[in-house]
Amino acid sequence: MNSSAKPRVLVGLSGGVDSSTAAALLVEQGYEVIGVTLKLWSHDCFTPSEDLFKCCGARAVADVRAVCERLGIEFYLIDEAAEFRRHVIQYFANEYRAGRTPNPCVLCNERLKFGTLFDRADALGAQYVATGHYARVERRADGRMLLRRGRDPRKDQSYFLFSLRQSQLARALFPLGDRTKVETRHTARQRQLATAEKPESMEICFVPDNDYGRFLRQTRLARMEAGEIVDLQGRVLGRHDGIEFYTIGQRRGLGLAAGRPLYVVDLDPERNRVVVGDAADLNRDEFVVERCNWIPFDAPEGPVAATVKIRYNHPGTPATIMPLDGDRARIRLHTPQRAITPGQAAVFYEDDLVLGGGWIVR
Repeated sequence: MNSSAKPRVLVGLSGGVDSSTAAALLVEQGYEVIGVTLKLWSHDCFTPSEDLFKCCGARAVADVRAVCERLGIEFYLIDEAAEFRRHVIQYFANEYRAGRTPNPCVLCNERLKFGTLFDRADALGAQYVATGHYARVERRADGRMLLRRGRDPRKDQSYFLFSLRQSQLARALFPLGDRTKVETRHTARQRQLATAEKPESMEICFVPDNDYGRFLRQTRLARMEAGEIVDLQGRVLGRHDGIEFYTIGQRRGLGLAAGRPLYVVDLDPERNRVVVGDAADLNRDEFVVERCNWIPFDAPEGPVAATVKIRYNHPGTPATIMPLDGDRARIRLHTPQRAITPGQAAVFYEDDLVLGGGWIVR
C-alpha cells in the first residue's frame, strides 16, 4: 500500500445489503478493504421450507463472494462456530435457565464482531474493522471516542453496541451511520451488488423461525424441568414444562383458565416457578443494572439524567441513573414502564449520544 492510500480495513460481511454497501463505500473512499465472513453456526442457517436470507448459510456466503468479486477485494471465510457456541449459544441457554431473557446480539457484537474480527484484523495488518451497523462514532477533541445513534431512527442500532470499549470504538467504522435504509438500497442497486434486493432478517440469526423454545428443545439446551405456575400470593394455578420457555410480559401459552387475562410478571429459578399477575403488575419504575459500560466518561460522579431504552424496540423514557458500586447502577424511571425484563440491556442516551448501558438484574 503506497503512502497516499488510506489504511487497510477489515469489513464483516453477513451476506446482507447493509454490510455489502458498507464495503462498497469504503472501497470508493480509498480504503484497502478485506471482506470477512464469520461462519458462526455449524448447520446451514436456512429452514427447509423457506428461501429466506439467513446469515452464514450457503446462499449468504455465495452472495458475499459475488459482492467481493464485484468490488475487487479479498475475501476470507472464517469458522468461528466453536466460539459462537461457547460465547453466544451457551449464554443464550444459560440465561433462559436462570429466568432471564437474553440479548445475544449484544454479546455477539462484543465478543465476535468486535472481538474476533479485531484479532483477525491484527493478523491481516488492518487498522480498522467496519460493519453495516446504523450507528456513528466520532473522536472528541480530548481523544475520547463517542457513540451516537444512526441518522435513520427506524434503523438505529446503537443499542446493540453500548458495551463496546474505547479501544474497540477507536478502530470501528460504520459507513452507514449517516444514511437511511432507502439510501443504502439505492447505493447497492447503483453498484449492482448481488445483495441489493435481499429482504431484511429481523430474527435472531440462529433461531430462523423466531421460536426460541423449539430451538432450545432441538439443541437439547433446555432442561425442561416441570414446575408450578403461581400468582403473586403464591397460590398454585397450573404447571409449566420449564421456565426457559417463558418471558416477562408473556400472555399466550400459559394454559390457565382464570377468567381474566394473566401475564408472566416474574420467573423464580430458585423455586422453579412462573409467577403470573394482571397487566398492571407488569409496571415498574425502578430497577438495577450490572456490568455497566460508560462511553463519554469512565464513570459518573453522581446522578445522571438520561433517556433509557429497556429493550431494542422500546422508544425510551426519561430516567435518573444513580451509580452504585461494582459497575452497577439504579435506574429510576420518571414514568413506570411495562415488562422490564431481567437479562435485557438497558441503554442510556442524551439526545443522540450513547452514554452507556448495563444488564437488567432481578
